[in-house]
Amino acid sequence: MSDYLVKELMVPLSEYATVAEGSTLFDAVLALEKAQEEFDHTKYKHRAVLILDKDRQVIGKLGQLDVLRALEPKDGNLDDINELSQYGFSSNFVRNVRKQRRLQASSLQDICSKAAKLKVEDFMQAPSEGEFIDQEASLEIAVLQLVMGHHLSLLVTKARKIVGILRLTDVFAAVFHTMKECENTL
Repeated sequence: MSDYLVKELMVPLSEYATVAEGSTLFDAVLALEKAQEEFDHTKYKHRAVLILDKDRQVIGKLGQLDVLRALEPKDGNLDDINELSQYGFSSNFVRNVRKQRRLQASSLQDICSKAAKLKVEDFMQAPSEGEFIDQEASLEIAVLQLVMGHHLSLLVTKARKIVGILRLTDVFAAVFHTMKECENTL
């Protein structure tokens, strides 16, 4: 695996889906759709959007699961439902109560219409210290960081500036390729 460097596997920032801070979830979904359409179709599609500040620096990442979380109702009743487990109710019971609450809520169209207007920074994940990797790092280091941090991607840096994103799918493809080469030489 040591033949690979992060910079050889990363997706450059210029090719990744991005939106400006203050954009709506709808803007982010459109950016993700556009990036998927324009990206090399021999590779895996993008599953996240990077959020940029006014200086075009990455301040967060909005994944598909983050967008779906934005569809959840945001009121005191949900907090009350989550507290039921503290009183000895099973997680299955709490899940069923949440499901009932969801079914009593508005239609999917109404929920999506409201969520589309929400700001990305309210749902994005700010990068943690363990989510950065230097572009000159080896694939072994990237695998370690992905596994230890349970990350789906890492932000690639050059001189402390984010220049790309290293996705789990691309790392897995390189590992798989290396396994095949090893097997063929035996």
